[in-house]
Amino acid sequence: MEKAQEWFDYGIELAKEFGPKLITALIIYIVGMWVVKKIIGGTRKVMSKSKYDESLQKFLLNLFSWALKVFLIIIVISRLGVDVTTFAAVIAAAGLAVGLALQGSLSNFAGGVLIMIFKPYKIGDLVEAQGILGKVKGIEIFTTKLITPQNKLAIIPNGAMANGNIINYTAEGKMRVDTVIGVGYDEDIKKTKEVLLKVLTSNEKVLKDPAPSVNVLELADSSVNFAVRPYCNPEDYWDVYFATHENCKIALDEAGIEIPYPHQVEIHKNA
Repeated sequence: MEKAQEWFDYGIELAKEFGPKLITALIIYIVGMWVVKKIIGGTRKVMSKSKYDESLQKFLLNLFSWALKVFLIIIVISRLGVDVTTFAAVIAAAGLAVGLALQGSLSNFAGGVLIMIFKPYKIGDLVEAQGILGKVKGIEIFTTKLITPQNKLAIIPNGAMANGNIINYTAEGKMRVDTVIGVGYDEDIKKTKEVLLKVLTSNEKVLKDPAPSVNVLELADSSVNFAVRPYCNPEDYWDVYFATHENCKIALDEAGIEIPYPHQVEIHKNA
């Protein structure tokens, strides 16, 4: 009974000593997070009015938000009675070990900074990197997010993005759609080119400049293959790609031009 009383008294003493500090620290944390949210919101509005690049805006806001939260945590810890200088010394001592353990993360952070500086792509660009094709949804501190043509979210480390090959289909503002259409050897080449070119020029999403082209690509085993190459805006790529195949087939059928395909010959044997 006396032991229980001792523990109870000890608990009361701890509550008296640390209770006010804990409550104060909790209040500071709650108010601080609210202030951080307001500061980030205000900064976002200022950046939007100043017409900051969207990619740079999100990256800086993300970085600024983390810095404010770390600063807030240090304040909260100091209110709990922890010596901040000692705490900083412990962090510094652990920094080397953490740095070695998080080499990949540090590399990704550095990659994100390089991407912001050199701008090989920005939000909204259609890019191909690390074997993935997609539209850039966001550039964060450690990763870049792409939306693939299948509407899948691909998250790629910035370290790999900064150090790997990147194909930016949007940078020049125009894309060429490469398709190959084959016709029979008996068909008139000039007429075929006219039919195919008309298909391209009649498509509103095909650009006039650079002009679309139709040229003989190769004399294959069973067909004369034409390189059919319209240009379009990056966002219209798949519409133009599919429309070109469909409309070329329809136009060639209407013109009586044969697209060769394997024929199966059935041999009848007399019993």
